[in-house]
This record gives sequence, C-alpha cells and structure tokens, in this order.
Amino acid sequence: MGKKGKREKKGEGGEKTAAKLERKVSRRAKKEEEDLEALIAEFQSLDAKKTQVIESSCPPPSPRLNGSLSAHPEKDELILFGGEYFNGQKTYLYNELYVYNIRKNSWSKVEIPNPPPRRCAHQAAVVPTAGGQLWVFGGEFASPNGEQFYHYKDLWVLHLATKTWEQIKASGGPSGRSGHRMVACKRQLMIFGGFHESARDYIYYNDVYAFNLESFTWSKLAPSGIGPAPRSGCQMATTPEGNIIVYGGYSKQRVKKDVDKGTLHTDMFLLKTEGAGKEEDKWAWSRLNPSGVKPTPRSGFSVAVGPNNRSLLFGGVHDEEEEESIEGDFFNDIYFYDIGKNRWFPGQLKGPKSEKRKRRRGRQAEAEGAGDEEMEKQPPQGPVEIVKEVVAEDGTVMTIKQVISGAAEEKERSESEEDEEDGALGQQVEPCPRSNAMLTVKHGVLYVYGGMFEVGDRQFTLSDLYSIDLHKMEEWKVLVEMDPKAQEWLEESESDEEDDDMEGAEGGEEEEESSEEESEDEGGEEQHPSVQPDEKHADYLSRTEQYWIKLARTNMGPDAKEKKVVKVAHAMAKTFYEDSV
Repeated sequence: MGKKGKREKKGEGGEKTAAKLERKVSRRAKKEEEDLEALIAEFQSLDAKKTQVIESSCPPPSPRLNGSLSAHPEKDELILFGGEYFNGQKTYLYNELYVYNIRKNSWSKVEIPNPPPRRCAHQAAVVPTAGGQLWVFGGEFASPNGEQFYHYKDLWVLHLATKTWEQIKASGGPSGRSGHRMVACKRQLMIFGGFHESARDYIYYNDVYAFNLESFTWSKLAPSGIGPAPRSGCQMATTPEGNIIVYGGYSKQRVKKDVDKGTLHTDMFLLKTEGAGKEEDKWAWSRLNPSGVKPTPRSGFSVAVGPNNRSLLFGGVHDEEEEESIEGDFFNDIYFYDIGKNRWFPGQLKGPKSEKRKRRRGRQAEAEGAGDEEMEKQPPQGPVEIVKEVVAEDGTVMTIKQVISGAAEEKERSESEEDEEDGALGQQVEPCPRSNAMLTVKHGVLYVYGGMFEVGDRQFTLSDLYSIDLHKMEEWKVLVEMDPKAQEWLEESESDEEDDDMEGAEGGEEEEESSEEESEDEGGEEQHPSVQPDEKHADYLSRTEQYWIKLARTNMGPDAKEKKVVKVAHAMAKTFYEDSV
C-alpha cells in the first residue's frame, strides 16, 4: 500500500513538472511564433490569389523529406503533400500538392485555392468518405535560417472528388506539434505524441487525442495503465479490432545546461478500447513483448500498413554521438510486424525468377549432401555489419553501413558469387539508405519517395521513387531516378541577406535553379584526369592512381587508414572512368 501511494505521488509530481515545462516552452515560443505568423500570413495571402483548380503535367517533385505520401482510396494514384528541403544555408518549406499516376508512371501538380500553409513533419490520413478525403493535422514551419519554428495545431481536409481544401475549426484539439503520429481508426482520427520546440526549449508529448469524423469534435483520451514515455517519430498502427499499436520513436532531455541527451525508444505498447459505445469508450495502455527479429534501434524511420495484417517500417538512422560530432548510420531495410502473431521479422529479398535460379537448383542438387553436413557443423550466424563506400558526383565519399542477419549475409555472399560466375545479372537495385522518407502502400505494393542521408556535415536530400511488391518481395523497381543535378550544398555563410528570407521559406524555385548552376560552375573548376580514347580501366587506374589517392585522403581526413583510402580512391576512379566512357 505504501509503495503504491508513493508511486502515485511520484506520478503526480511528474505530471506537474511536465505541465510547468510546457508553460515555460509556451511563453518562450510565443514571441518566435508571432514573428513567423506574420510570414505565414503573407504566404497565405499569396495562396488566396489562386481562384481556380489548375492541374498540369510536371517533372517529378524536387528533393524533399518529412512530407506525406498517401494512397488514393479509389484511384491508382499517390498524393504527395508538403515537406522540406535544406541546402546548407536555407530551409525551404512546401505546401504543393502532387499526384503520381501509378499506371502511367507520371506526375502532375494540382494547384487548389486556399491550401494549408507550408509545412513539414505533419501527418496525413486517408478515408474513403465521399470519394476520398485526405486529412492533415499539425506539422511545423521554420524560418529560412532554420532557427525559429512555428508548430501548427490546425486540421484540414482535402476533398479528393471535388479538389477542394477545407479547414476544420473545432476546439479541444491537441496543442501545436510536429513529429506526432495520426491514423484513421473506426471513423476517428487518432493522434499520439510529437514535440514542440522553440529556439531554447522543447517538450515531447505522450498524450492521445481522437477526432470524430461524424460529429467533427475532439476528445482527449485518459487511458488507464502505464503508457509510452513522451516521444516523436514512432510507429503507430491500427488492429482489425480498432486498437492502436505504438512502437519506438525518439525523444531527448536536457541533462545539464546546453547539453541534451537523445533516447532511441525500442519499446512497444497496445492502446486497447474497453467500451462498446462510441462516446463511452474507455481505453487502456499495456506493454507488448513481441517475438521474432526486432528492428535495430533507430530514429527517422518511415512507416506504412502492409497486406496480411502487417505494419512495416523502412530505413531510418542510428546516430552515434561523440564529444563534438554526431555520425549517423543510415538504413534501407524493411521490418514487418505481424499484428496477429505479435512478431517482428525482417523483409528479405527473394530475387527475381530467372534462368539463374534454375542453374542454382542444379548446383544445389549436386552439392546437397556435402552442404547439409557443413550446415550441421556450423553454428547459427549473428547479425553482420556490411560497410559500403559510394562516391557522389562531386567526389564526396559516402560510407553506408547496413546491419543484416547472418543468414541474409550468407545468402548475399552466395548470390554475389553466383553473379560473378554466371556473368548474367548485375547488382540488385535498391534504395540507398535514408531517413525521413515518405511511404505508402497501394494494392500490396510499397512506394518509397525521397528522404535524406548525411555525409559528414553535408545533407543529401533525395527525390527518387522506388517500389516493391510486398506479396512477392522479389526486387525493388526504380520508378524515378535521382537527378544528380538537383543536389546542391552551400557552405554556411556568416551573414545572409534579409531580402532572401521570404524566398527561402516560400520555396524559391528560381533561386534553387540559379544555385544549382553556380554549384555546377564551382564544381567544374576542379578537373579530374581525363580518360584517353580507347583507354582501358586498368590502364587509366594505373596512370592516375596517385591523383585519386590524394583526393580520397583529402576527403577522408588524415586519420583514415591507408588501405581504406586506396579502396575509396579506386572506387572514385572507377566511377569517373565509367561516366567518361
């Protein structure tokens, strides 16, 4: 009894501390938000000048992350809304609406009057009502220098049949936030978590709100039991019974002045409804302990609902914090969570069916006996870290680390050996590791668009589009390739002209184009050794090896091991050689 009372008292104290922190953050953020509200209002006045719907064919959208990609409930279309882009100096926010036609593999831009303000890190959910509705809640707007933030608490609906935006004004909803999660669940929108950040303070949430899609009213849930700690960027999925599952996420807390400590959450919870009536539902949190192979700790992963009562997560990043720097390991793997079996398992590619498989069967039959004996002797393999070096267009070296199971590593090695032996198939295509990509599933096919990864202090923002059939899990397909010319990175400058601020936050398409031209000109100043006519790769490498080693060492730093420097230099030379011929 004594322990229980003490625990309850401690819980009350934690709630008071959280409420105090929220008031403190709110006060400090008020001035920042007032400054940004004026900027947002000016952008909205520009949007208000649009009086008619204009739909036009267009190239693929520009690079971005933290937008939303949703499957149309009735048509073979994907809907991309919002997002952000950072070029090293400025942050660009978007409220553009793009539609991807799956059958035609084509993009169109849809300009609709009075859209939601520019934002990123919002949430979108689709319901089939009245020809389809896309609901959008929250998100954030950042100043062009990325130092001030405005967190939205508005709710919008896009009526897909009539192509009209409508803002839904209802009291009692969540406070302004981004990085939250929202799902449609039995005629309700369920919202969990997220965070609010000002220039000096931040707060993470673990509250739950429900928006009734029939009465258009908000309610804040008060579940019993012990729920998840405050967090953002988690996985949130619904069960067929109308319950909610929450996994993972990220949060940070201040351990001392100007020092924050991040936490990668790997726990899992079930939010279960205990009532029968719509207005009288009672909810309860409980801890889940799933079996199987769980995802490695990460943040910035993307989530979607797959077929066969499974949710999935893709990619993400694991930041290794050192004293003065953070180095991130990015992922491009898929993990499935079987809701019915409460089990995690990694998604592994089976490879396309081909003549190669027939030849493999023949080899397997010949070596079956010996292989079985060897397998009996070998203990099961643990997870293996695969490290790959990739060279960007401008010579930047990117290190990709991928953790895969021992069985998958053996499979990858054997298949690569067969590829070399057969000489028929090249390396399998797959999205490069990334975080904060946009994900959706349509007809059992997963679509992955954009996102970002980092190399040192440089951020690469992506605009490629990949798909994979989740029923077959045979191979990734490239629907839109990354355009290297869309990549720009401007070194930080000590002073930015105030006149550029509005352009940066608005999207600044013309400025992006001119910056690309400038970066191309700058990149053209350094001339790599050219390839001579009819020169073979081995001859070119022999002639220019020292040049590429010197360049690789400059990029990798003086502490890099010589063997690794040579390896990267050879990769850079090979890339340049292949591009030249």
